[in-house]
Amino acid sequence: MTFNNNDRAQILVHALPYIQRFQNKTIVVKYGGSAMLNDELKQAVIEDIILMSCVGIHTVLVHGGGPEIEAMLKKTGKESRFINGLRYTDEETMDIVQMVLCGKVNKEITALIQQNGGKAAGLCGIDGGLLKARRMKGAEDIGLVGEIESVNVSFLSTVMESGVIPVVSSVAYGTGDDEGKSLNINADIAAAKIAGALKAEKLVLMTDVRGILRDVHDENSLIKTASLSGLETLKKDGILTRGMLPKTDCCALALNDGVKKAHIIDGRIPHVLMIELFTDEGIGTMIEGD
Repeated sequence: MTFNNNDRAQILVHALPYIQRFQNKTIVVKYGGSAMLNDELKQAVIEDIILMSCVGIHTVLVHGGGPEIEAMLKKTGKESRFINGLRYTDEETMDIVQMVLCGKVNKEITALIQQNGGKAAGLCGIDGGLLKARRMKGAEDIGLVGEIESVNVSFLSTVMESGVIPVVSSVAYGTGDDEGKSLNINADIAAAKIAGALKAEKLVLMTDVRGILRDVHDENSLIKTASLSGLETLKKDGILTRGMLPKTDCCALALNDGVKKAHIIDGRIPHVLMIELFTDEGIGTMIEGD
């Protein structure tokens, strides 16, 4: 498809009201899945994030790194173990998680933003006490896995107000009995807690599915909008299962903390952030408070 100058102008004009609506607002993006592994998708995400920043949207990029952690654990001969969907994290695993997330993955994303003309600061939850957490307690011991107690909002706001995009990896500073230790945090939960603390306009979770599907075997059964109470109905009806259940729980967490809207979108689509933010139709599933 080729575009002439008039086509390009119309695209920009169409985007204008959305740019005006979101200018000086905060949007938290959880970056993960295929969009972190495929070079074309990775480039598209970085371009979208830079554009968002350039038009005055305060953007926080929170990233995971499960496949990279898994690969490093295999290299070291360490076996992965998951309990209720969370990675069991002993001290050796925590060292690898911190090395991969805070070092390799975080700095690669930060460098890519700067390589494409943006300004970014690679951070983890330990920096500036950005994320403080206590060890998660439950029926089963899952090691050095944390629950976030606080987010240093003033630190994040200072970074964003200087025109810099915070790129945040989900390792937190331990408190209480784990004072000063590093704790592993689920990246979706970290994004939700950051969005809630910032009272963000939107939380956007990038996934490898179209959104919430009424039938997981039919990608055309996308549920485009839902409410908090509607999520409870979808749970009771057995529609929210497996990997989608924790993602919608994160959306509910953010909405209950004051975020206006949460979105679950398909990160396998190039420039999916632009489609969601700057078009009438949007993409994926949008969830709002009641």
